[in-house]
Amino acid sequence: MLTTLEKEARQNLKHNVTVNLWDGGLFGMALGFASFSAVLPLFFSTMTDSALLIGLVPAIHSVGWQLPQLFTASHVSRLRKYKRTVLMMTIHERLPFLGFAIIALLIPKIGIQTSLIISFILLIWQGLGGGFTANPWTSMISKIIPTETRGTFFGMQAGIANLFISGSAIAAGYLLDYLASPFDYAACFFIASIFFAVSWGALALTKEPEDTEKIIPEEKTHFWDDAKRIFRKDKNFNWFLTVRFLSQFATMGFSFYIIYALREFNMTEVISGYLIAALTISQTVANIGMGWLGDKIGHRYMLILGASAALLSSILAWSATSIAWFYPIFILAGLANVSIWTIGMTMTVDFSNEAERPLYIGLSQTLTAPATIFAPIIGGWIVDSSGFIPTFTISTVLSLVTIGILIFIVKDPRKSRV
Repeated sequence: MLTTLEKEARQNLKHNVTVNLWDGGLFGMALGFASFSAVLPLFFSTMTDSALLIGLVPAIHSVGWQLPQLFTASHVSRLRKYKRTVLMMTIHERLPFLGFAIIALLIPKIGIQTSLIISFILLIWQGLGGGFTANPWTSMISKIIPTETRGTFFGMQAGIANLFISGSAIAAGYLLDYLASPFDYAACFFIASIFFAVSWGALALTKEPEDTEKIIPEEKTHFWDDAKRIFRKDKNFNWFLTVRFLSQFATMGFSFYIIYALREFNMTEVISGYLIAALTISQTVANIGMGWLGDKIGHRYMLILGASAALLSSILAWSATSIAWFYPIFILAGLANVSIWTIGMTMTVDFSNEAERPLYIGLSQTLTAPATIFAPIIGGWIVDSSGFIPTFTISTVLSLVTIGILIFIVKDPRKSRV
C-alpha cells in the first residue's frame, strides 16, 4: 500500500521527470563546452606541462563531489524537503565556470603561474559545490521518483546529458580551433555559464512534497556513530564500498587518455572534440540501456559489465598504435564511467530505506574520495617518471580484481537487504 508521500510523488511524476530531464540536458550542454575530460585538461595544459597537475583536473572535480557527502548526511537526513538546499548549493558548482572564462581572458595580463593557481582554486570551489549539492539532490530525486523506475530515470537523465555533451563537445572543439587565444577557452566557458544558469531554472521547477511522516530524532546523532552501525550490520554494503574504492584505481588511466593522444599521436583540437563526442554518445546509450536493464535484472550485473569495459579500455590503450584506436578506447571508458557513477549511485540507494538513505549516499561517496584523488596523483607520478603504459597496466590488473569481487562476493541489495 502506498504512503501519502508516495502518492504525492506519483501525482507529480510526469512534471518532475520532464523538468529534471531538461535540467540534465542543459547541464550536459554546459559541460560539453567545459568538459572535465577534454576542454579543462587542455586549458590547464596551456599553463603547465605536468601530467600530474593535468591529471588532477578531473580528479579534483570528482573528489570535491564525493568528499562532503558523508559530512552533510546527518543534516540532510533531518530535512523534510530537500529542494531549497539543492538550489542554494548548486550555485557553487555552476558559478566557477564564469571565473574560468575571466581567467582565460586575463592570462596575458596576470601571468601563467597566477592564472594556474586561481584556476585550481576555482576547480576546488566547483568540486566542493557539487559535493554539497549531491547528497540533498540524490535524496530529492530518490524521493520523487518511484523505486521501480529510479534506475531508468537516472539512466535517462544521464543519457540525455551525455547526448547534449556530445554535441557541445564537438562545437567546443571547433571553437578552440577557430578562435585565437585567449578568446578560444573564454568563449567555451562563457557559453557553459549561460547553459548552467538556464539549467538551474529548470531544476527550480521541481515539485517536491513535504515528508511529514518521516520520524526525526530530537537528539542529533554523530554521523560516524551511524556509519559504524551500518558497517557492523551490512557486510554486503562494505564489499560494495570496496568495489567503489578499487574502481577509481581501475580507471585511473582514463585521466590521461586525452594527454596521451595529444603527446603520442599528435591529436588536434577537432579530433579531441570527436573523441569526447564518442565518449559521451557511448555514455548516452549506456546510461539509458544500463539503467533500464539494471531495474529489470539487477544493477550488480551492470557494475560487472562496466568493470569489464574498463578492463578492455585499458588493454586497448596499452596496445594503441594510432589515433583511430582511441575511439573504441573512449567508448569503453564511457561504459565504465556509467557503471561507476550512474549505476553506482542507483545501487547505493537500493541498500537503504528513506530515513537512512542520506547516510548510505554519504558513505558511498565520501569513503571513495581518497581513492578518487590519489588514483590520478599516483597515475600522474607514474606517467611523469615511467610513461603512460605502466599506468594503463595497473588499471588493467585492478579491473580484473574488481570484476572478481563483483562476481563472487557482492550481492544484489534489492534481494538481500539486511
